[in-house]
Amino acid sequence: MNTKELQDALQTLSYPGLNRTLGELKLISEAKVTNGSANIELLTVSDESYLTVKSAIEAALADQFSELHITKKGTVKKDINYGNSAAPNNRAPYAANVIAVTSGKGGVGKSTVSVNLAIALAQKGYKVGILDADVYGPNVPRLTNTDLEKIRWNDDNKIVPSENYGIKIMSVALTTPTSDTPLVWRSSVAVSALIQFLEDVAWGELDFMVIDMPPGTGDIQLTMAQELPLTAGVIVTTPQLVASDDVSRAIRMFQDIHVPIAGLVENMSYFIAPDTGTRYDIFGSGGGERLSQRYNVPLLGQIPLNMEIREGSDNGEPPIALGSESLKEYYRSIVDRMLESSRFRL
Repeated sequence: MNTKELQDALQTLSYPGLNRTLGELKLISEAKVTNGSANIELLTVSDESYLTVKSAIEAALADQFSELHITKKGTVKKDINYGNSAAPNNRAPYAANVIAVTSGKGGVGKSTVSVNLAIALAQKGYKVGILDADVYGPNVPRLTNTDLEKIRWNDDNKIVPSENYGIKIMSVALTTPTSDTPLVWRSSVAVSALIQFLEDVAWGELDFMVIDMPPGTGDIQLTMAQELPLTAGVIVTTPQLVASDDVSRAIRMFQDIHVPIAGLVENMSYFIAPDTGTRYDIFGSGGGERLSQRYNVPLLGQIPLNMEIREGSDNGEPPIALGSESLKEYYRSIVDRMLESSRFRL
């Protein structure tokens, strides 16, 4: 087998578990045959993907060569001169506005709110991208019906973001071999991956970059505030006291690191029984209002606990795009109130 035959074979070799070839996914950097020995360089982001592709190539082609060398293309080492929250770097100069959506704890619907706010902005005619920064629990691909897609590169060796519902999407979930592959990463590795998604993705010019933050007040939140001039933060909570306690810490963190807060969104605020129309405050009431008053932060809106929102989100059909008009209005009004702030460059 000569170099041309090797290159053709690699281009048509299927990625394990996917109905896509290595050529379609642009995972081959270089392939050459010299004196019966094959040297192959792969373009893979994660070690898991590298090992998966390496094993597939060895199984298909090992008997064709006296030696088969498969390596992973080295990436240029990123600038490790981190900024600080008072004078942050700008690793996303292509984005006019950067909105960080966060919460103090998991399970409050932060990703659902992030996705619907991003789509609501796109529906207003803005160019919008969403970065799933929750690397240990990335849900944005499922919520946007892009969870079966895999990472690919363009001719400029830039990662191509997925697109749906009028927004561009990047998530670490698009880089893993399977949907249940755990990312057992130290925080430094997670931070490096997110910086790569800011700098090495072909986002194009954006009016808004929405960042779906992980829960808590850790390395990733701090790094995003140091590496991006965050235009505004949006805090997601539920009415219950346990959520309010954790969200208080998220508010204080944003205040301490000088991130302007556009407002609070109270998710799962109440439940309206579909048969009787009776309202039930399942998680208590008034949590968002109390936080708003305590920290002098606007309450942008209250979103009910609703079966249509849950079912649509699970099916990758965001309510703002495919839900009823009444559900769409919750997110539209939140975006309208958020944009009333003069801090946004519109």
